[in-house]
Amino acid sequence: QVQLVESGGGLVQAGGSLRLSCAVSGSIFGIAVMGWYRQAPGKQRELVATVTSGHSTNYTDSVKGRFTISRDNAENTVYLQMNSLKSEDTAAYYCYLERRIFGRTLRSWGQGTQVTVSS
Repeated sequence: QVQLVESGGGLVQAGGSLRLSCAVSGSIFGIAVMGWYRQAPGKQRELVATVTSGHSTNYTDSVKGRFTISRDNAENTVYLQMNSLKSEDTAAYYCYLERRIFGRTLRSWGQGTQVTVSS
């Protein structure tokens, strides 16, 4: 079993910043990719950003230049620094974990943390 605990969401004005954190505990063997997805009301869950164990990053176009993903492998924690927030960034943000164990890919999700950007 693996547990993902998110923190850092909240209400912020447009143009402001928030930093999300996600701490992973439990069965941490084989951690490969960590990241964040988000889901706004009435919309599908979408990728925000991912980071590999080698710190290679990937971002959805709408957040490039504004969001920065990072991870601390020693602490099994992933962060999402969100700057210049816009109202369209309002969503529930979910931590994502991908583990690769004996040829299998296992995916896990956090419970979500709400980010609300007021205009």
